[in-house]
Amino acid sequence: MKRRVPLSVFHAQSAADGEVGGNSQAGPPEGGRLGKQFCRIAGAAGYTCLLLVALALTSVPPAGAQPVCVPPSGGQQFSDWSAPINLGPVVNSAGTDQGPAISKDELELYFVREVGGVGLGDLWVSTREHKKDPWGDPQNLGDKFINTSARESTPALSRDGLRLYFSSAGHGGFGGFDIWVSERTDRRDPLGWKAPVNLNLVNGVNGDGVNTAGAELGPAPFEDPSTQTFILYFYRIVDPKSGDRDLFTSTFDDEIGAFGTAVPITELNTTCTELNTTCNEEQPSLRRDGLEMFLASNRPGGFGGSDIWVSTRATTSDPWSCPVNLGSSINTAGTEQRPALSFDGRSLYFFSDRPGGFGATDLYVSTRTRLDDFDDGDDDD
Repeated sequence: MKRRVPLSVFHAQSAADGEVGGNSQAGPPEGGRLGKQFCRIAGAAGYTCLLLVALALTSVPPAGAQPVCVPPSGGQQFSDWSAPINLGPVVNSAGTDQGPAISKDELELYFVREVGGVGLGDLWVSTREHKKDPWGDPQNLGDKFINTSARESTPALSRDGLRLYFSSAGHGGFGGFDIWVSERTDRRDPLGWKAPVNLNLVNGVNGDGVNTAGAELGPAPFEDPSTQTFILYFYRIVDPKSGDRDLFTSTFDDEIGAFGTAVPITELNTTCTELNTTCNEEQPSLRRDGLEMFLASNRPGGFGGSDIWVSTRATTSDPWSCPVNLGSSINTAGTEQRPALSFDGRSLYFFSDRPGGFGATDLYVSTRTRLDDFDDGDDDD
């Protein structure tokens, strides 16, 4: 029986306790060198869904774009996404800033920076007092527990803000990149993270369900409100030679205190191509009700090397729809990746190498408004 994950999914232990022998190589950064790798077989996915002319994506896709399906709304309606706003020179450096993760109250922004830290890519955090305030100077999470001389990547926060999930190539583990989790006791302390634990070893139980000898990245923790289960979405580099990436899930079983065997997300909608294709599907981010999932992909039908797409479903027991490109208001001829949806579903953070930034890749945010009377309140603060 799989039930909701407890507040703490692991017992506090030292970093050494959470490690096994493994490869500590640096591995690929976010998006595989800025996501410029195109699909190995362009157009091979062969979409079979009907072209719906009424689909509004702000502008007409480029010539040769593939038709896409219109997913179900999940009973909640939003406006179109606004033009993205650069988070500015305080957050963004002259180098590479990637992989944003936003806290529930939107007062903490975690991300990956490749310069000025202790390793090939470090986790940093910027904070602010109120949502309308500008972001403060970023702080490095330090090399005591979190950052190593290798690369840390793709951070994500739990709903309660007390757990930080991230990928690392420098903490040891089972493969080149493993997913780890760190705890803190004070959600107001952005630097209070403890020694991380490998997700295969939470609660001291070797679940052997998430990390492999390969590479696992992009954790997206999701607590299903309808089934009270805890599911980790992430992506795996399924072919080390080509770098092909697919989306996977692993469900936490609190009876044994471990994550179950990870399985790829399959698409049961026979009118569309599979969610995972021969192209790259990576970096998932779910709306809190589990009815909307954003991802990065270089599948046919996009505008650039890698675009942000969205897939939806009517309930959490339904299959995911085939992804829809967010259109030219978000995506460019370059790279847009690592979408991070805010708790209220109204802000989408991501990184891009679009013109006009301060470095090689910058962090951006786009917003939307609700068109219904859905209550954005929450009772588990």
